[in-house]
Amino acid sequence: MIEELTSVVLTTNLPERGLQAGDIGTVVLVHQEGKGYTVEFMTVSGDTVAVITVPAEQIRPIRTNEIAHARELAAA
Repeated sequence: MIEELTSVVLTTNLPERGLQAGDIGTVVLVHQEGKGYTVEFMTVSGDTVAVITVPAEQIRPIRTNEIAHARELAAA
């Protein structure tokens, strides 16, 4: 189970929320012993892009051999 305040990677695109697979977020709440998670996604400057609740299958922990990548948000 992923714990609160853990950085995670989104594994699916969520275009309706402006999110793409590979985006990094922070778990802010664990639901039903890890069946779902509320995750906050932010810009590098700290502005919240989305706070969403997803099933466990749509996120994963960051692996130690990964490198972060930046992308520009599409205009709203």
